[in-house]
Formats: sequence, C-alpha cells, structure tokens
Amino acid sequence: MEEIKATATAKYIRVSPLKAKRVADLIRGKNLNEALAILRITNNKPARAFEKVVKSAAANAENNHYMRPEKLYVSEVWANEGPIMKRMKARSRGQGSIILKRSSHLSVVLKERA
Repeated sequence: MEEIKATATAKYIRVSPLKAKRVADLIRGKNLNEALAILRITNNKPARAFEKVVKSAAANAENNHYMRPEKLYVSEVWANEGPIMKRMKARSRGQGSIILKRSSHLSVVLKERA
C-alpha cells in the first residue's frame, strides 16, 4: 500500500536559503502541533514563511487526503535556492560592488503516523 502524503510549497520567498535551512532543521520529524509551536516562538523571517507552508500542507492533508490532523507529522522539509537578484552598491573611488539578494523555495511534506 502506498503511503499518503500531503505537500505544500512556497516559491520565491525573499530569504536566504542558509537561514531557511536552519529553521527547517528545527521542525523536521516533529508532530504538527509541536512544529507549529516551534515556528511561532522562533523569531525570524523564515519561521513566518515556514509556518504558512506547514499550515497549508495541513489543510491539504485534511481536505484533500482526509487525514486526521492529530496524527500528522513533518516527514520532509527542505529549503532550496531560488533565483538570485544582483544589485550594485556604490563604493569608494567610483567603484561598485555586487549585492546578492537571495531567494528560496520552501517545501513541506506531512504524513500520518501509524
């Protein structure tokens, strides 16, 4: 029997993938309510984005796959690198340096515990 999983993805989030991966490591393998509690008390931008993605995956699990929310856990979570915007910043002696504005694609997979 194939295991049912609910997914959600947020693309082009304006946050560094390195910072997003730190938050992803906090919630990997946790129960749904525990993961949401961790994200609520984590005070940074990737946590807000991951909270929305986890809630969306939970809604997909409940409405599309008829899974019970109290049995859900975060099976997989990852933050991939999105496109990078390159900007210039003026420096001394008429020079310029490149500023990299990174973005991320955040994904969450929820499964039901046996």
